[in-house]
Amino acid sequence: MDTRLDSRRVALGTVVLGLAVFVVVAVIRVPWQPVPGGVPAAASASSVFSPDQIALAEHFARWARLWSWSSLVVSLALACWLGFGRRGREWAERVPGWWWVRVVLVVAALTLAGRLVTLPFGIALRRLRLEEGLSTGTWIAWTVDLLKGEAISIVVTSIAVIVLVGCARRWDRFWPAVAGAIGAGLVLAGSFVYPVLIEPVFNQFEPLPEGPLRTEVLALAEAEGVQVDDVLVADASRRTTTLNAYVSGFGHTRRVVLYDTLVDDTPRDETLSVVAHELAHARHGDVVTGTALGAAGALVGIGLLGLVLTLGERRNPAEVGTVPRVLALAAVAMLLSAPVQNGVSRLMEIRADQTALEQTEDPAAFIDLQRRLALRSHADPTPPAWSQWWFGSHPTVLQRIGLAADLAAIRE
Repeated sequence: MDTRLDSRRVALGTVVLGLAVFVVVAVIRVPWQPVPGGVPAAASASSVFSPDQIALAEHFARWARLWSWSSLVVSLALACWLGFGRRGREWAERVPGWWWVRVVLVVAALTLAGRLVTLPFGIALRRLRLEEGLSTGTWIAWTVDLLKGEAISIVVTSIAVIVLVGCARRWDRFWPAVAGAIGAGLVLAGSFVYPVLIEPVFNQFEPLPEGPLRTEVLALAEAEGVQVDDVLVADASRRTTTLNAYVSGFGHTRRVVLYDTLVDDTPRDETLSVVAHELAHARHGDVVTGTALGAAGALVGIGLLGLVLTLGERRNPAEVGTVPRVLALAAVAMLLSAPVQNGVSRLMEIRADQTALEQTEDPAAFIDLQRRLALRSHADPTPPAWSQWWFGSHPTVLQRIGLAADLAAIRE
């Protein structure tokens, strides 16, 4: 009992420390006022899109949400059934092998079970995207990408759970603090590793050939004070028709990545508008901010996990039989924390839009780009308010166009 009480106190201290770090980082780094004078009102849908375009976007969004939300509900229900009931615990306890091998096997089985029960929804969503011309490639290529994603998920989750269980086995009183510190370190390491190890698994990259576009991209990076190691083109067209670009990496590994669909199908001024937005994230250190908040969140999450697992007669996390419960609690926590994560993301995105508009001084190109992106992806211009608040990581297309239209009006 004394050990359990000590662990609970350490877990509470880990939560408090994590919250303190999160609040400090959020206060200092998050742009709570991303636009001077406040974010302008969103544009009206009828001023940007035709009735047929709005109807098409709403039709696609309605079915996409149905399949996505159904998948979320089913996967969460399965995780909770296995994690909070006795079946998952009893099965995990019977898995043979060394403890760390058992952890990997349990994580793999639960991950694959979650994928199998949600596979019909994934197939339905892909069929919808194919019918609407948003996806490309064969079903075999889609399946290969799916298997790659599952393999990466199993590896990453297994590492995290092995750390958790290993710490609980080694430090029966202080495991929440030790596991929280290691978890925060893994989040930081992940930001460095992802562009080097994970991105190449799904895409092939080639340097953007010498020419006007490459010259202008590098000039834009210099103007925004962002060091860029290279400008690459990703072969995104093999799986999608949507347009995108991003900046990844830190320091000498930072590179601007353009989708080949963006390079081939978009006017240069609109392409530069996308690049300016992504460079703004690097300029403001948004990846660093997100990583720091994620590391603090890992402390909070593992501390809360320690509190939950040490309440009453809850089982010891050092036992492999606890793994299904750990994963179920993680799934619930991710869903409940989504509004915070996405709220911070939206603030960073609108600041990046503002910076891009100031840098390019071309609101017309920005508006044309946002309209093109929305039409290409069939984005719903007016998603349900609660859905946007909970799941929306970016401002809506009408909010972004409203920002650019306001700047254009001021310039006039």
